[in-house]
Amino acid sequence: MPTTFLTSEGYQKLQEELNYLRTTKREQIAERLHEAIEGGELLDNAELEAAKNEQAFVEGRIKELEILLATARVVDEKDVDKETIQVGNCVTIQEEGSKDKEAYEIVGAAEADPSAGKISNESPLGKALLGRRAGDRVQVDAPAGSYFVKVIKVE
Repeated sequence: MPTTFLTSEGYQKLQEELNYLRTTKREQIAERLHEAIEGGELLDNAELEAAKNEQAFVEGRIKELEILLATARVVDEKDVDKETIQVGNCVTIQEEGSKDKEAYEIVGAAEADPSAGKISNESPLGKALLGRRAGDRVQVDAPAGSYFVKVIKVE
């Protein structure tokens, strides 16, 4: 099973989601199932079918989170090297030909959220940046084509 890298914040969020699904969400679904069964014919009951589908989805997500958390390697921010880019670093880059600087946190795939500035170590940009240092010119091989960025700062 592959190791999943998580920041301590990401690990905590996933643990909270798992706890919510195991307790509150399961209870809500059980109530929905009970009401749907009490509510009428079992052969043609759309509410019962919807509740069963939701239950299957939630149980699948619980299993996914259990595996993810069991195989996770939590990256301790105080142990993160501030010189060489790795999971847990915040980096500032500038694409060649652009005056704009962009800041990202390198995280594991499970907690990636590009709109929040968190990119996966498995993404094209994340992979290209791993092991690099401030001042490096880095080629990023993305599905839309290759481009170059300069690493401005590593934190």
